[in-house]
Amino acid sequence: MRVGAILRQFPLAIRLALREMRGGLKGFYIFLACIALGTAAIAGVNSVSSAITQAIASQGQTLLAGDVRFEFNNRFATPEELKHFQGLGDVSLSTGLRSMARLPDGSDQTLVEAKGVDGAYPLYGTLETLPQQPASQLFAKQGEAFGAIVAPLLLDRLGIAVGDEILLGTAKLKVTGTLLREPDAVSEGFGFAPRLMLSEEALQASGLVQTGSLVENAYRVRLADQDVALAKVRADATKAFPKAGWSIRTANSAAPSLTTNITRFSQFLTLVGLTALIVGGVGVANAVRAYLDSKRSVIATFKCLGAPASLVALVYLTQIALIAAVGILLGLVAGALMPMVAMQFLDGVLPVPAEATLYPSALLIAAVFGLLTALAFAIMPLGHAREVPATALFREQGFEAGRLPSWPYVLGAAIFLAALAGLAIFTAYDRYIALVFLGAIAFAFVVLRVVAMLITALAKRSPRVNSPSLRLAIGNIHRPGALTSSVVLSLGLGLALLVTLTLIDGNLRRELTGNLPERAPNFFFVDIQGSELDGFRQVLQTNMPDGKIIEVPMLRGRVMELNGVDVAKVKVPPEGQWVLRGDRGITYAKRTPENSTLAEGDWWPEDYSGEPLVSFAAEEGRELGLKIGDTVTVNVLGRNMTARIANFRNVEWESLSINFVMVFSPNTFAGAPHAWLATVIDPSATAEQEAATLKAVTNAYPTVTSVRVKDALDVVNELVGQLATAIRAAAAVALIASILVLAGALAAGNRARVHDAVVLKTLGATRATLIRAFSYEYLMLGLATAIFALFAGGVAAWFVVSRIMTLPSSFLPDVAVMTVVTALVMTVGIGLAGTWRILGQKAAPVLREL
Repeated sequence: MRVGAILRQFPLAIRLALREMRGGLKGFYIFLACIALGTAAIAGVNSVSSAITQAIASQGQTLLAGDVRFEFNNRFATPEELKHFQGLGDVSLSTGLRSMARLPDGSDQTLVEAKGVDGAYPLYGTLETLPQQPASQLFAKQGEAFGAIVAPLLLDRLGIAVGDEILLGTAKLKVTGTLLREPDAVSEGFGFAPRLMLSEEALQASGLVQTGSLVENAYRVRLADQDVALAKVRADATKAFPKAGWSIRTANSAAPSLTTNITRFSQFLTLVGLTALIVGGVGVANAVRAYLDSKRSVIATFKCLGAPASLVALVYLTQIALIAAVGILLGLVAGALMPMVAMQFLDGVLPVPAEATLYPSALLIAAVFGLLTALAFAIMPLGHAREVPATALFREQGFEAGRLPSWPYVLGAAIFLAALAGLAIFTAYDRYIALVFLGAIAFAFVVLRVVAMLITALAKRSPRVNSPSLRLAIGNIHRPGALTSSVVLSLGLGLALLVTLTLIDGNLRRELTGNLPERAPNFFFVDIQGSELDGFRQVLQTNMPDGKIIEVPMLRGRVMELNGVDVAKVKVPPEGQWVLRGDRGITYAKRTPENSTLAEGDWWPEDYSGEPLVSFAAEEGRELGLKIGDTVTVNVLGRNMTARIANFRNVEWESLSINFVMVFSPNTFAGAPHAWLATVIDPSATAEQEAATLKAVTNAYPTVTSVRVKDALDVVNELVGQLATAIRAAAAVALIASILVLAGALAAGNRARVHDAVVLKTLGATRATLIRAFSYEYLMLGLATAIFALFAGGVAAWFVVSRIMTLPSSFLPDVAVMTVVTALVMTVGIGLAGTWRILGQKAAPVLREL
């Protein structure tokens, strides 16, 4: 029929659809729940992400504590550079480093993130303390002690209170207050230790700021001309000092790493939400099929009265669209409220908006996702209903779905599915990941269909059993109209996703808390001066005589150019961008370092004195598109050093031993001042021995920073746990969608089950026999689905852990038990709950319809 004729039928179709919907939404509650749940997940995740990223953008000056920040590593600005900053406006200097804070009697110590600030800090925002006093009072020198404010966690770790004294390096500090909110904490990045803030004068007096020490000096500028473009300020500074080697950050990009990470994580959660929506699409198809099946007599009446098939299809398409709109609206309301709830928990941790706000773009994207899903999965059942003649509707029990509907409906479903995939890819931060994810979902649907066919085939070919209930259950699995395909599809994807995420989380936790600490060093020691090296080594040997000590020189450098091209102009895949972002630890060596092996090329001779050479980590080199013979320019202490790549190394990053992306030939940094980095490895060392070693090193060399690896892993483990909570919540959404779809699939099959139960009871079957038969059926389907989920989820988790994270991967038995139990409880529980009402159905009304 022509499009014009269909459009003329549209007003009548709307009237008929609304008239028929007066009886309520019975049969569509699962439909509503599936659409609302998936839409809410996508709307909520994107709204929370938008709230945080927009807050970062709007609070840029406060988060940066300036309009522009110039950051140097291991050096201060030259007089010329400082003059340039002062010409832009007000300048504030802060110096950050990690070191050990300890009690005056040397009885206890802990790692801190020390930050020295000048009198102008902060240029924007407020430093919130308890008690709330001017910074000049909090940091003032009282006798021999300098004032300092600390994070409450530091008080707990050292068992001290405000008013007590501690030592930092060679400086004596008096705790004058606790730090409640640091305005630029987010732009400073993630810290492994509590904050200790003091004056620049006090930090210089500590003796920690030495040539070669790992120190970050940040010069913040409040522009005198607020109308000048920040991009111009950056460009002018780069042009004036092309070899400065600094990192420039502006208020409109105050926390780029945080913004990127939030965007990536929200993309992951959005894809999980999309999985829930697609799983719900199966429920939509089941609900539409069951609803249209219940409208057989109505459809037959329409057709007998002369209504064309196109009008019938349009009537029910209108109903489906209206009901989908209700589900989408419910999901959007829930998604819009999600940021308001999330902000209550994120306030103080991440930048949040000052007041409740709606994010139209996030809600619009979620609404389109929901509508496309509803239409994509509803159109095929609608096509089946359109093509059945009126006589068949009166004669048969339901629609025959064994074949595809006519090509316009198949094409329509394909178009909507393609639009759904296109939207997911278009809105993704990393489109390659989105493409792989959608491919995996499509493949999973095909595999699940094959699994259902295999289960059906096995049931058909199973040997005859003596138990009537078991024989009936096996027959139910392969008979026409069986629930096998619906149950496997509804549960398989949700359970597989849950297994994947649980296995990834379990392997990460086991690696962090079990295997990794056994292989990792006991301690990292940073900022060891060359003159202290012999004495430091003696202290370690005395306290950990069985420990293996590894020492390497260490500098900090920023990659400026690759093959003479500014790294800002080099296109690098996301996985390799971290190498070029910020400063990297670098070293030099005569021989191939431990925990690495040559992958390509040759190592330089021990007495090499030619042009500077560098050994690059093989994996990172491939990601940057480098090859042997290429050049890398690194800025170290304000000087650009260009070296040629001599070889690539395979690096064992997962060992947590001393490893570097770049190892240079010794002649590259001849005469350059630097400190040393050391580790000690002793798997047999006790906690008491480690504590004694830490105490001895800190007291003997207060300027050396000691990092106990197990403490750092505890912090990382806590962070992983917080991320895992969010991931589990997202997976739970997909699992809930699976439960809804399962319930809908069972409800859709209830009508046929009523006839089966009545006929069997008429032939003498008891209620107990039927309950056992249905229980056996659901047990077998649940077990088969659980086995698939374990296999598919195990393979997916193995790929992520071993191939992407490059960590050891193993299958966890407790996950297998949890998955099997979950699948069986869901299938048997929901199945019997839906079947119980059927068993009490009176026989006469049903027999009259046969």
